[in-house]
Amino acid sequence: MKKAIIVGSGAGGATVANELQGSFEVTVVEAGREFRPFSRDLSAAAKWKKFGLFFDEREIGLLFPTMRILKTKEMILVRGRGLGGTTTISAGNALRLDADLKNLGICLDEEFEAIGREIPISVEHEKHWRPVTRRLFDICRDLGLSPWPTPKMGEYARCRHCGRCVLGCPQGVKWDSRRYLDSALARGARLISGGRVTRVIIEDGTARGVEVRLGRRKKTLAADLIILAAGGLGTPLILEKSGIACRARLFVDPVLCVAAEWNNSGLDRELTMPFVVEKDGYIISPYFDFLSFFFNRRWSYPSGDIMSLMIKLADRPEGRISSRGIRKTLYPEDRARLDEGVALCKDILSRLGIPKEKTFLGTINAGHPGGMLPLTERESVSFHHPALPENVFVADASLFPQSLGKPPILTIIAMAKRVGRICREQMS
Repeated sequence: MKKAIIVGSGAGGATVANELQGSFEVTVVEAGREFRPFSRDLSAAAKWKKFGLFFDEREIGLLFPTMRILKTKEMILVRGRGLGGTTTISAGNALRLDADLKNLGICLDEEFEAIGREIPISVEHEKHWRPVTRRLFDICRDLGLSPWPTPKMGEYARCRHCGRCVLGCPQGVKWDSRRYLDSALARGARLISGGRVTRVIIEDGTARGVEVRLGRRKKTLAADLIILAAGGLGTPLILEKSGIACRARLFVDPVLCVAAEWNNSGLDRELTMPFVVEKDGYIISPYFDFLSFFFNRRWSYPSGDIMSLMIKLADRPEGRISSRGIRKTLYPEDRARLDEGVALCKDILSRLGIPKEKTFLGTINAGHPGGMLPLTERESVSFHHPALPENVFVADASLFPQSLGKPPILTIIAMAKRVGRICREQMS
C-alpha cells in the first residue's frame, strides 16, 4: 500500500487523514501536541493583568500553550498549535461558504451532504441564550439587520454556555477535527506530534517525502503522496522552503470588538457568536474577546461586566508570510468597512442604553489566514496547483480565492474531502 504524509491535524489535515486511511498508509505530522482546554480562573488572570504582568499578546502562550500569536504593526494574528489545530479554539461555527468556489465551477454539494451525515450541526443553542443575548438579537431584528442564529458543529443540547468555546470546550460539546483524527488513528493511521515539517523533499520534479524537525533532530519521512494542511500561515512557509513560490494574496479576516461596561452582562459566560448580522464585507456578532481582556488596558472591567460586539472583516487579499516575516496591512477600504461596522455596533449598543461615548475598542486580531495558493478555474477539477509536484496537494485555507470574512472551517472540511477523493481515485 502506498504511503501518504499529511502535514497538520486541523480542519483540512484531519479530514484528509480520515478520507485516505485504508487506501493509503497515512502518517499525520502535527507540530503541536495534545490539546488541553484553558482551565484557569479569569478573575485570577485579571489580577495578573492589574499588576502589569501582561503586556504583550504573545504571552498568551504562557497561559494557554495552544494559542500562538504573530504580530504586525496593525494587528495580531492568532493560530492554534496542537492536535486539532485551530478547530479546538474556534467558535464551532458551521457556515457553508462556497460561493466563490461555485464561480470557478466547483460544486461541493456531495461533500457538504457527507459532512451533514458525519457532524451534528444545529442551532439548538438558541433555546438556552442568556436574556441579554436575546435582547441583542431583538434589537438587531428591530433595526432591520436580519440577524440569524449561528449553526454550530457539535451536540449543543448539552452546552452549558460557559463562554469557553474559543478556549477549548471543557464539556466536549463543540465538534473539532480531533474526531476525524481519532477515526483515522483507530483504523491504523500513524501520528507524529511535536514534529514540525520544514520542507518537502523534491527530486526530479517528484516529492519523495518531507523533512521533519523533532526538537533538535531532523528526520526524513518518505511518502508517495504528501498533503499540506498546515494552515494559511504554515503551508506557504513549507512551500517556500521547498522552492515553490506562493502568491502575495494573504487575507486574515480581521476582527475588531466594540465594547462597553454593562453590569452583569454575562457575555463572558455565553456561547461564542450565538447569532450573526451580515453586512457588505463584514459580519457582526456578540463576542467576548479574551485577548483584549487579557492585554488591552481599556478592557479594565471585570469580565462579567463587559458587553462586546465583534466585527469580522473580509479584508483585501494582499499580504504575505515568508521566512523574512509577515507583511499584512489594512487598506483604506478595509478601514472604511471597519469604521462602518464600529458605527453600527455603537448604534446597537445604544439601544441597550449604553451611550456611544462610553464604548471602547478592542485590539485588532485575526485568525482566518489563507489565500496564498488560491484555486482558479484551471484547478476546478484537479484541485492541484501546477506549481506543485504531481504527488503534492494542499488542503487548507490557502486554497480560498478570496477572503470570506466569516468562519471557514466547514468549507475547508468540504474542500479537504474533495482532495481526499481525488487522491484516492487517482493515486492509491
